[in-house]
Amino acid sequence: MTSSSTAPDLPPATRPTLRRTPIWLPPLLFLVLIVLDQLLKTWALANLKLGEPPISFIRGLIDWQLTFNTGAAWSMFSGSAKFLAFGRLLVGLGILGYLYYRPQSRFLSVVLTLIAAGAVGNAIDGLRAGRVTDMIHSPALSAVTTALNGTLFPIFNLADSCVVLGTLLLLVASFWPEKKKP
Repeated sequence: MTSSSTAPDLPPATRPTLRRTPIWLPPLLFLVLIVLDQLLKTWALANLKLGEPPISFIRGLIDWQLTFNTGAAWSMFSGSAKFLAFGRLLVGLGILGYLYYRPQSRFLSVVLTLIAAGAVGNAIDGLRAGRVTDMIHSPALSAVTTALNGTLFPIFNLADSCVVLGTLLLLVASFWPEKKKP
């Protein structure tokens, strides 16, 4: 054993490595989230009626209420569904391609896959129907936005939730200290 304070060089097979996501996880998670999003949208179209009052699902937290959006968040760029759909599709598939060619940590892979699935989930609606189907209303979030600026929180869908959750987790992770490579 050496008296040096530095560790001896280890052969490549015994060096610690960053745990990467298995190559199959992002595409599988991506497909599962898109299928769930599309199933929920199909259910909403079959069971909810446009213009009807919300139906409570979890009292005070989540209601079902059908609406459509031809733009982006908070109806920005209304009437641009097809254009936005192509952009969303490129972003979602671009993220998946990035994860394939540049594997990331498990956390970052899941976070980026959430964003990709949400983008493509809404792109499917925009390309297929020229609008995005929304059905989740949150009275709790609306109470907050009403108190802050007098407006209701927008009705959203599972794809929107994936994009927002992924983006928030990415933002939080940006404040974590980076692990030093050995």
